[in-house]
Amino acid sequence: MSSLKIASRVLLTQQIARPLARTSAAMATRNYNATVVKDTPAGTGPKKSKFADKFSNGPSFDDFVGGNQKLSVEEALELKETVVEKEAADATAKATGKPAKRAPKQRLPEWLKTAIPVGKNYTEIKNNLRELKLHTVCEEAKCPNISDCWGGGEHKTATATIMLMGDECTRGCRFCSVKTSKAPKPLDIHEPENTAEAISRWGLDYVVLTSVDRDDLADGGSAHFAETIMKLKQKAPKILVECLTGDFQGDMECVARVATSGLDVYAHNIETVEALSAYVRDPRAKFRQSIAVLAHAKKAKPGLLTKTSMMLGCGETEAEVIHAMDELRKANVDVLTLGQYMRPTKKHMRVHEYVKPEVFERYQKLAEERGFKYVASGPLVRSSYKAGEFYISNILKKEKESAIPIVGNEAVVKLTDAGVRI
Repeated sequence: MSSLKIASRVLLTQQIARPLARTSAAMATRNYNATVVKDTPAGTGPKKSKFADKFSNGPSFDDFVGGNQKLSVEEALELKETVVEKEAADATAKATGKPAKRAPKQRLPEWLKTAIPVGKNYTEIKNNLRELKLHTVCEEAKCPNISDCWGGGEHKTATATIMLMGDECTRGCRFCSVKTSKAPKPLDIHEPENTAEAISRWGLDYVVLTSVDRDDLADGGSAHFAETIMKLKQKAPKILVECLTGDFQGDMECVARVATSGLDVYAHNIETVEALSAYVRDPRAKFRQSIAVLAHAKKAKPGLLTKTSMMLGCGETEAEVIHAMDELRKANVDVLTLGQYMRPTKKHMRVHEYVKPEVFERYQKLAEERGFKYVASGPLVRSSYKAGEFYISNILKKEKESAIPIVGNEAVVKLTDAGVRI
């Protein structure tokens, strides 16, 4: 009996000892690994992922539910839109007795879908831009027409829009995808020369020079603009140059400096109707100030073509669009382009409506009836969309009608002086 008890104890001891030994070995391995990691020289141990770093350094749950950080203007307006939508849905449900339904997400209509940018000319222009460290609004603003414009379209009239003075804007409009900064990088003193050199290589018919807003500069960058235009005209005298400028904070001396620098078209966009200007644009950009800029450009250089652009689908009414047209004509603006607003990212202002092509056609007729010399109106039209193709094709058409020979930029002056609509 005693021998049986001894045998049982031995068996029980072995059964307990095995898992204990396994546990001890595991603990020893953990301690060894911990020691190895601890003694490993900096930079040779396992690396944390970027996500882990952001997660560990990010806000806590308490920060989310109890933080006192103020919302940005964009976030506040986005929240307001959501609240207003919910209130409207709840009110409808209460009135009808049916469950509340949120508005369905708007899908991109077929007429706004475009091809992926490809082609020899497109690739060549893109490579030259990277080589000379230049920026285009075509890329920065994610324009859907980049392939058509850089490729030249059916008439082979290639157009590019160069963005001067860096890629950081001192303003923050709700529709624009260009980066915003209170303190952008200093101006590149070589940019005017590099820009002129690049454009002369491409053999473009028409170029649009634009820029970010530089409210941090005393002259808003107007001297930089003017220098670029003069250098470009020296290297490529036959090219037609359009300048799409900001409002220079209403400094008309800056407007005149650019207007008299040798360009062919002075453009400044009002972007939207007067009633929506404060909602769509940066608070420093005002409808009346934009009208004054366009009027002063014409005053500084009589005969200079002036141009502006408006986005549709932001919530404007037809009466408001017509009012904007009338105000532009009072300022003797010559060219108007109308296009569909496209939301660049979810952080930007939402699309209120996808305007149908037939509505754009109606607006084109209304604008032409008001005396604009040229109107481009369509869902995919942008301020500089195929600007050269529209501009040059129209000049050629009028040249045939009036039998005035076209010789470089003199044609613009002759046609304007002759009272020909271009």
